[in-house]
Amino acid sequence: MSKLYLVPTPIGNLKDITLRAIEVLKEVDLILAEDTRTSGKLLKHFEISTQMQSHHMHNEHKTVNNLIEKLKSGLTIAVISDAGTPAISDPGFLLVRACVENNIEVDCLPGATAFVPALVNSGLPNDKFVFEGFLPVKKGRQTRLLLLAEETRTIIFYESPHKLIKTLGHFCEYFGEDRLVSVSRELTKLYEETIRGTAKEVLEHYTNKPPKGEIVIVVDGRK
Repeated sequence: MSKLYLVPTPIGNLKDITLRAIEVLKEVDLILAEDTRTSGKLLKHFEISTQMQSHHMHNEHKTVNNLIEKLKSGLTIAVISDAGTPAISDPGFLLVRACVENNIEVDCLPGATAFVPALVNSGLPNDKFVFEGFLPVKKGRQTRLLLLAEETRTIIFYESPHKLIKTLGHFCEYFGEDRLVSVSRELTKLYEETIRGTAKEVLEHYTNKPPKGEIVIVVDGRK
């Protein structure tokens, strides 16, 4: 039976992959990988020899129709990203939507995703929260920040290390220097850390100690 699987992969520590994820990746006919070189190392580690095909933000629009035809022919396909759960700030949504439109079964496995441990680690309210992912780089950034300045729920962002200082500076400007912020870096990896404080304090910390690695920012909502 044709089916699309979305399979979370570890965000750092390889032990965080699930037994079911390994089983599915071994049994499907094709694995769609965001970066076949990165995923190749993961598959080799778990002795998975399933055929891979590149599926990333630059080609997913062009390949969706072909993949739907493969699924309709009876193939089972798994989607994986470089780390975490596919379609969460990574490729996957377009293919899932197309599967739903074509009545093809979709099964998303539970597993690793970076924002959940970052939210829980933050110590900020997590009964209600909004996931923003990456802020617009240029166009629309100010508009988004002005809107989020009024958000009362905890807000979660993804950010790259070389843009963290700029983003924290914008938080000081639009949210206020006293707004509580938590920055989690390199989650599940050897040098994992979480820095908590006001936007001003966290900005000063990373101004003096430039960050490296994958970053999740959790921001307290407006009181």
